[in-house]
Amino acid sequence: MTTQRTTDGGPDLSAEGRRIAVSGTVQGVGFRPFVYRLAHQTGVTGRVRNDAAGVTIEAFGSPAALDAFQARLVSDRPPAASIAALRAEVIPAEPAPRFEIVESGRSAERRVAIPPDLATCPECLRELGDPADRRHRYPFTNCTACGPRFTIALDVPYDRPATTMAGFRMCPACAREYGDPLDRRFHAQPNACPACGPRVALRDAAGAPRPSADPIRDCADLLRAGGIAAVKGLGGYHLACDASAPAAVRTLRERKRREEKPLAVMVADLDAARALAEVSPAEAALLTSPERPIVLCRRRPDAALAAEIAPGSPIVGLMLAYAPLHHLLLADAGVPLVMTSANLSDEPIAFEDGEALARLAGIADLFLVHDRAIASRCDDSVARVVAGRPMVMRRSRGFVPRPVRTARRFARPVLAAGAQLKNACCLARGDEATLGPHVGDLDGLETYGAFEAAVARLETFLAFRPELLACDLHPLYLSTRWARERAGALALPLVEVQHHHAHAAACMAEHGLEGPALALCWDGTGLGTDGASWGGELLLAEAARFDRLATFRPVPLAGGDRAIRDPWRIALAALLDAFGEDAPLDRLPLFAGVPARELEVVRRMLATGLNAPPAHGAGRAFDAAGALALCRPSARFEGQVALALDAAAHGHEAAPYPFDLDASGPVEALDLRPLWRALAADVLAARPAGEMSARFHAALAAAGAEQVRRAARRTGKLPVVLTGGCFQNARLAEAIRARLDGEFAVYQHGEVPPGDGGIALGQAVVADAVARA
Repeated sequence: MTTQRTTDGGPDLSAEGRRIAVSGTVQGVGFRPFVYRLAHQTGVTGRVRNDAAGVTIEAFGSPAALDAFQARLVSDRPPAASIAALRAEVIPAEPAPRFEIVESGRSAERRVAIPPDLATCPECLRELGDPADRRHRYPFTNCTACGPRFTIALDVPYDRPATTMAGFRMCPACAREYGDPLDRRFHAQPNACPACGPRVALRDAAGAPRPSADPIRDCADLLRAGGIAAVKGLGGYHLACDASAPAAVRTLRERKRREEKPLAVMVADLDAARALAEVSPAEAALLTSPERPIVLCRRRPDAALAAEIAPGSPIVGLMLAYAPLHHLLLADAGVPLVMTSANLSDEPIAFEDGEALARLAGIADLFLVHDRAIASRCDDSVARVVAGRPMVMRRSRGFVPRPVRTARRFARPVLAAGAQLKNACCLARGDEATLGPHVGDLDGLETYGAFEAAVARLETFLAFRPELLACDLHPLYLSTRWARERAGALALPLVEVQHHHAHAAACMAEHGLEGPALALCWDGTGLGTDGASWGGELLLAEAARFDRLATFRPVPLAGGDRAIRDPWRIALAALLDAFGEDAPLDRLPLFAGVPARELEVVRRMLATGLNAPPAHGAGRAFDAAGALALCRPSARFEGQVALALDAAAHGHEAAPYPFDLDASGPVEALDLRPLWRALAADVLAARPAGEMSARFHAALAAAGAEQVRRAARRTGKLPVVLTGGCFQNARLAEAIRARLDGEFAVYQHGEVPPGDGGIALGQAVVADAVARA
């Protein structure tokens, strides 16, 4: 490309210059070669470079050429690219002879320009299966449209020297691809082939190298024979077994100490998923999206899956293969595979080789490993379709570190520590809020260490120096203790945010709502400003403040958290509240298996209030109803009984149970005593569990909608947000929406989890607003 000139050979005085700054997901997705090709097509000269904020272009040409070039940057961008902002300014014209891709630069403020990990694209998948291609069966095949990104990045800008691929020197063939702006592998940072890239290997159960001419095929043979393999993926290790073999799944559960919590299943493609589950168009779109989350679908009755995958549940968590290694392993095994996080229950996923060999010894019969290091631990994301819309329930691989754009800019950089359960941090600056990867429950040293590492890595990527910290109000949350210590050490202000206010602010921020809004915040528990346990709240919410308009009548939790593991205790409390001493406990099947001595001890606790704190949580109502209707006295994992109650309602429609709304106090209370009396009568009459579940769900939907309407008579008609872990329940969310849609603008979560995994975003928003006030 030559400089534009007039007919007499002099420089074209009509030429202009523009500096175009592009932010968003524009690194590692083929954006610079796209810009290069576009410049040639539009007759523009100049240069493009990565920098810590995204991509900067200095372009020179006629005004018409520059206008066309700038417009097509947005309209024709690569599929994996996402443009958050494009800003252009006039600069002096230069006699640039051509358009070039130049060395990356740096800027004062970093933005996360590293894209999330991307599922294998069709072109790479075709090469993987082509015996004539030099990348046939190569498990690290990738291009600018796919492959690892965040999980191999060590720093920004996202260039090969700042990734864990730095130690692999490209062969001449790969180097030519990498250096050719017209090749789809131009500056594909993980670019490699069998001659120069990472390699797979096997290790036995003791961690010793095991010779193999084809490690993937040998691993597949072990899985078909009923063995358990630890498989190194993109963001960590999976534990794999044959998902159609009951004995193999039972063995995995015993070794992993995961008694009943559902296990995820990986399949090769959408056809394989449809053979196992009823997949709606919206679910198919989620399954095949570049993020490739685990998607909760309804299992087909004839599915070739072991019942032990999800005991007693009609729901199965499915994901499609998202890395070449997975495609090869599934093709060789010929069966669907359990692919569950490689850890013991409640530990973070193993991602470093030495750690995996040590922690998984005694679980895995074989290790399928490779020599490309994982820089960032990143578990699989989980999503489902609620009210016809995708909802992320666990936000991690595929989504992180893509930021959430906020309508209101943060006045200063905010670091939010998140909650105790399902922890994920948030770093917010400018108009971006970056949620960290899912860490899990901060109940052990390993998980707490993973939390600290996740915060530190995002701070490095962003060169982030917080000027304000945010955390939950609960003083015993480890995330709160960490935030208090950090704020003290750095002499920074700290804002402690009420749990449900943060839930409301997270949903409002996702949808660009400034407030006020009516926020139904329903979850299990969260510390209230009065010291009580909240969880069934209707808030009039703004960013800086909230008013509590309605709640649930409290039910005491005998033994505190013990009651969540033994929901018969919550059912007992609800029945005693509803019936008094006339509660028909001796005739209800739920209590037949409870030892008489233990029942009497709990009754005394409830009578005296000793170690029986009152709780307003909607989640606890689900626990009590599930325990009664399904005769489920205990839970092996959080939310198990509520999930079973939801599953039982499938195919049933029924009138709601009765309830009262008590407006006699300063905060209106949803009184479920009529519901408990009617539910107990249905249990005694041996009504079908599905019918009782449908009536319970209908009652809560009717009550929630009526609370909103009554509040709106005082506040005026405002947007309504549905937030908190209970709104992961599709039946509940859809029933409330059906009652409110058309009357109110109703918002639910999408890319930000409604549960505690999204609460850090709300903490950051509230802290920023409070600090401004």
